[in-house]
Amino acid sequence: MREAERRVLGSIDVDGLVEYLCELISVPSVGGQETAAQRNIAAKMGALGLAVETWDVDFEKIRDHPAFSMPIPREEGIGVLGSYGEGKGRSLMINGHIDVVSPGDESKWRYPPWKGTVADGRVYGRGSADMKGGIVAALYAMKAIMDSGTPLKGKMILETVIGEEDGGVGALDAVLRGYRADAAIVPEPSELSAVPAHAGVMAFRVTVQGKAAHASLRTDGVSAIDKFLPLYEALKRLEVERNARIKDSLYAGFDVPSPLSIGKIGGGEWPGTVPENLYFEGRVGVHTDETCDLVKRQVESAVKRAADADPWLRAHQPVVDWNGYRFDPAKIAADHPIMETVKAAYRDVSGSTPKVEGKTYSSDMRLLVNLGNTPTMIFGPGELRQAHTANESVSVESLEAAAKTYALAIMRWCD
Repeated sequence: MREAERRVLGSIDVDGLVEYLCELISVPSVGGQETAAQRNIAAKMGALGLAVETWDVDFEKIRDHPAFSMPIPREEGIGVLGSYGEGKGRSLMINGHIDVVSPGDESKWRYPPWKGTVADGRVYGRGSADMKGGIVAALYAMKAIMDSGTPLKGKMILETVIGEEDGGVGALDAVLRGYRADAAIVPEPSELSAVPAHAGVMAFRVTVQGKAAHASLRTDGVSAIDKFLPLYEALKRLEVERNARIKDSLYAGFDVPSPLSIGKIGGGEWPGTVPENLYFEGRVGVHTDETCDLVKRQVESAVKRAADADPWLRAHQPVVDWNGYRFDPAKIAADHPIMETVKAAYRDVSGSTPKVEGKTYSSDMRLLVNLGNTPTMIFGPGELRQAHTANESVSVESLEAAAKTYALAIMRWCD
């Protein structure tokens, strides 16, 4: 490790990092209400010495793009980018989403979700792990580099975007505006694993028709609930069949690398009436060697085969709709130079080699890779199991390790 690198690592302001993370947590940024948090971090970037750009997200201009998804209505949204360096060498972007999900029932939280709280070596609050912790770790890595006076031949960039949780509208807008780099890191909570791939995902809805009758004469009718059951079993079998075909070592640690899950069911009108209709909604994963269109055909075929085996359903075919979200998978080579740079940086910081694995969720990485042609990986502090839960938290130890890893990776990539 070079002396300049040791100097930067020694100047990482962990206390300041934690303090600012608590401040950022205290600015609520649920989907559709991200502007205050974006303005907060833009001001912080400027105060620390980054050159700051902000822009208004143009929802109408990008609404017809195939990758556009924004189920949460928004009247405004801004993008934020801070940068430092000469710009004569390679650039490295760290892209993070400022939006968080609702805290739900706040009575289930040990500490207030909108007040960053430090306890037992962890920072608690909504967004601490997903993913304000990763954003702030990157910001303080950049602060240490600037404070040390280390020149960068290339350019380091921190970009914060809105709307990741409901489809990636902020990252899509930024990519289409031309904000790209020679490589990028998305600091999603990965437990400091180096992640070169993530799955895609699609939402679907199936409508099942029955025949209404008085419950006292139920055999005069056809229960849509009864007709749902063979479809459900068919989709469970499809999940098993699809996952048996996946032989990707990046997903060897997952029991079900490409899940198919039914998350919502509704139907019937009255307890005393045989239900004449039912709908169910689900989510299906798309592996990195698959396409969304392929998986769509597989789901539709499984539903049709099950329906054709039932006389009623054969004559009253279920309807499969794909009007929900649709996110493509994304992947770069596991030995891509940005992967090797981050792995070496983490090894020098921690003394151990990071796990290399894929993730079963989707992220803004897909937009940077598939649309922005920016080789992108995921590497961030915190555990995914903390995301979207009551008492969400991230360890201070992982924040420090992430910040130091980002700092080394930036210095080496942008040198």
